[in-house]
Amino acid sequence: MTAPPATQAVRRRVTVRGTVQGVGFRPYVHRLATDLTLSGFVSNTAYGVLIEVEGPPDGVDRFCDRLADEPPPLAAVIGIGVEDVPVTGADDAFAIRSTEQSPGRTLLPPDTATCADCLRELADPGDRRHRHPFVTCTHCGPRFTIATAMPYDRAATTMSGFPMCPACAREYGDPGDRRFHAQPVACPHCGPRVRLVPAAGSGIRPARDADALTVARALLAAGRIVAVKGLGGYHLACDATDARAVDALRTRKARGGKPFAVMCADLTDAERHSVVSAAERAALTGPRRPIVLLRRRPSNLASGVCPGSPHLGVMLPYTPVHTLLFGLPGDPPGPRVLVMTSGNRSGEPIVTDDDEALTRLAGLADAWLAHDRVIASPCDDSLLRVRPDGTEQVLRRSRGYVPRPVRLPVALRPALAVGGDLKNALCVGEGDQAWFAPHIGDMGDLATLEAVRRAESHLRRLTGVSPELVAADRHPGYHSSRWARQHALQLPCSTPVFVQHHHAHLASTMAEHGLDGTTPVIGVAFDGTGYGDDGTVWGGEILLADYAGYRRFAHLTPAPLPGGDAGVANPCRLALARLWAAGLPWEADLPSVAACEADELAVLERQLTRDVACVRTSSMGRLFDAVSSLAGVCHRAGYEAQAAVELEAAAAAAWGADSTAYAFGIGRAGCDPAPVLSALVADLRRGTPPPVIAARFHRGVARAVAEICRHARRATGLTTVALSGGVFANALLDQECTALLADDGFAVLRHGEVPPNDGGLALGQLVVAAHERQKE
Repeated sequence: MTAPPATQAVRRRVTVRGTVQGVGFRPYVHRLATDLTLSGFVSNTAYGVLIEVEGPPDGVDRFCDRLADEPPPLAAVIGIGVEDVPVTGADDAFAIRSTEQSPGRTLLPPDTATCADCLRELADPGDRRHRHPFVTCTHCGPRFTIATAMPYDRAATTMSGFPMCPACAREYGDPGDRRFHAQPVACPHCGPRVRLVPAAGSGIRPARDADALTVARALLAAGRIVAVKGLGGYHLACDATDARAVDALRTRKARGGKPFAVMCADLTDAERHSVVSAAERAALTGPRRPIVLLRRRPSNLASGVCPGSPHLGVMLPYTPVHTLLFGLPGDPPGPRVLVMTSGNRSGEPIVTDDDEALTRLAGLADAWLAHDRVIASPCDDSLLRVRPDGTEQVLRRSRGYVPRPVRLPVALRPALAVGGDLKNALCVGEGDQAWFAPHIGDMGDLATLEAVRRAESHLRRLTGVSPELVAADRHPGYHSSRWARQHALQLPCSTPVFVQHHHAHLASTMAEHGLDGTTPVIGVAFDGTGYGDDGTVWGGEILLADYAGYRRFAHLTPAPLPGGDAGVANPCRLALARLWAAGLPWEADLPSVAACEADELAVLERQLTRDVACVRTSSMGRLFDAVSSLAGVCHRAGYEAQAAVELEAAAAAAWGADSTAYAFGIGRAGCDPAPVLSALVADLRRGTPPPVIAARFHRGVARAVAEICRHARRATGLTTVALSGGVFANALLDQECTALLADDGFAVLRHGEVPPNDGGLALGQLVVAAHERQKE
């Protein structure tokens, strides 16, 4: 075929897949085509966006190039298809057509932080949305938390009860306006309203609209606790520099010593209280606005904000309500840093319903800053840290990420995975995509089980996945597994596929990195607990794994876990159990012995000697707890992983000052900590500072990992190592293991957007279950 003359028109059909609806994609395409003087049309379809564009070849080429390189801010393009079609010869203006109705699946974008344009309008006294607490456009604001069904139209959101005024309707219908088809669009005349509801007997006056925000700011400045309704639920807020307010919130919420996250008014305030790198700055100010773990600076924050931690969880305002709560120029001053913790009682799911908030948060809050836009799905704040190499490790995947899909390297039949009992997050998958539900938390009471049911139903409605099978953890006592059994009775599969805990962890890492499972990996799965094939508690595992199965290559030498899960709150007892297993005496000068009363020691000795209520565990997480106590860092844990977190903090303080590492005993299928414990006790008696002991232990674990992986490579020829499990939320261990393994020639797979802890477990369950059913 001969090429057409340069002046001859061409026409191309372009199909775009991904998160391309509800993000201003059609008006963007309209502006791009108009700028290039092209004709044609753009339309939403069930699969994404369909475009036909006609004009000079060079103009059509530029259109296609820019479409791929310069999508709108919230769009996430996962595929573009281009084909030539017959030229129509029409010279009509480029048009936006109505949605084409056909079977398929579109992708809903996550909630995103208020954009710069909306913030300018919020602060502009001459703008009609000046001080409007719900200002939004196609580039920002709620999506997932207001959507009740798909396709994503206003009638299928919680904004359906707010009819647009004529001015908003004009913007909504104008392709040249950035609010074209922005489903949450509203203004002070037609949108939601805020109100302040005082606690009974508090003496606080109720208020509405701008006055409600003024009163709330004054209450925070006066040391009161305010429940603030956000995008995905309520927060409990107080002045982070007011020690009395922080202590009162900690007491009321029964939070123990677990650190609080804070919200800073702006980046400058964040930098007053923490060290912020360029990559951390980008994470803080980006559209997702997660909580970012930062190194603390000495500042005027109350000591009760994050006791015992060198890190501070920081986020910036991400809704107009937050911005107005801190105040605009000229407003009465208020706190510049607020504690912002999930609006719930410890162990319960986050509160979203206004009436429920008044009852469930009674006694915790002095007032409620509420509004009348309904939250369709709870969605807690996401949490991440930035590694020294600039990559992000998400520790809680929720607001700003959900419901963005994870691309899969293997095809799935429609399936649901329920995760585990800690840090629960469901996941559904079909084809080459998987969708996580928001973080739910720890299961165990009726409120959390109801939250799981609601999350599963909402996720199915928004993704269109109708599960044919369900996957769950193999632990027979997990609430999530029992729920899966009951739920499976309603599905074609009738019984769940039960997946071993650490196999799921490693499969999650493999799936995130796009491995198709044809070649196994050397998998290092370190966590606190997981049901093992032998009925004991696993958690210090080196597995040779692919999606189809695994073989236990090596593991931490087991020790008794006195009291089972109940004993986890007492690291001093775990330390004594480890000493007992290693044949080391309980001498009075050891910190763990000194932390126990005489009768406690006697009971513990009888338990261990008679093997009463002592399940055996190979858990690396429990070994970290034990060493934390032996080093004198933490003897009693008030929240999950407290002892390990404080041990990491101690190690970080001495990391550059000492390069010694304790040596584990590495043998066939075993990694024995007895030599480590013996050397540690000797260091204690030499007066070695606890931070140095902590650093030597961390280095010892990393070197043991590297040595075992070398053994595995010699035995199998495998050269890829996957790191997973909650212990790898430890930044020092993650960093040191990766460095040693990479220096040794291994390809190292670490978690990024999918959490290494049980929050990422469901993804691994999905892909393993798919292979199980393929084998059947």
